[in-house]
Amino acid sequence: MMKSRIVVSDQQLVKDFIAGEAKAMDELINRHSQKLYNYIRNLVKDPVLAEDIFQDSFIKAIHSLKQGSYHDDGKFIAWIMRIAHNLVIDHFRREKKYREVSNENGEIDLFNNPAFSDDTIEMELSKLQVTKDLKNIIQALPQEQRDIVIMRHYFDMSFKEIAEQTDVSINTALGRMRYALINMRKIIESNKISLTV
Repeated sequence: MMKSRIVVSDQQLVKDFIAGEAKAMDELINRHSQKLYNYIRNLVKDPVLAEDIFQDSFIKAIHSLKQGSYHDDGKFIAWIMRIAHNLVIDHFRREKKYREVSNENGEIDLFNNPAFSDDTIEMELSKLQVTKDLKNIIQALPQEQRDIVIMRHYFDMSFKEIAEQTDVSINTALGRMRYALINMRKIIESNKISLTV
């Protein structure tokens, strides 16, 4: 009698892997690799870098599972995408290659300075200083607010995407962004920082 193929849940595959079945991780990788890679590629744009972060994500996941630091909630894909997301943020922090993006919603004009297009040496130096000051202001924010600002303005993610990645409601994501902008203004005012070029 032929046995019908039963689709094993992510939750069961994680348990099987922890119990020592290496093939369970192969199944998880096969099941989620395309979605995870596409997500990373969308953030970093570079296919080689995306592949590196993709592999690092699964290496970190395997290490966490072996150490017993994964608390099973049946959402393996959400968990590994958070790992990938954090690795992407770490990469941009390390390389200091934050990219400036335009802010179509007009939430704050700090990110949309037309003077950034001027290419004289004096303007370039001023632009570098403004960029440095802006990064320092963002770094001074509480972690949750800082991540929202980075995802929104450097990765150009929608609030829906941010909410999904941080596992909160869209209203919570919007609220964190609002508080981040309020705190950024306070830092600018209290430190008398000029963000004009």
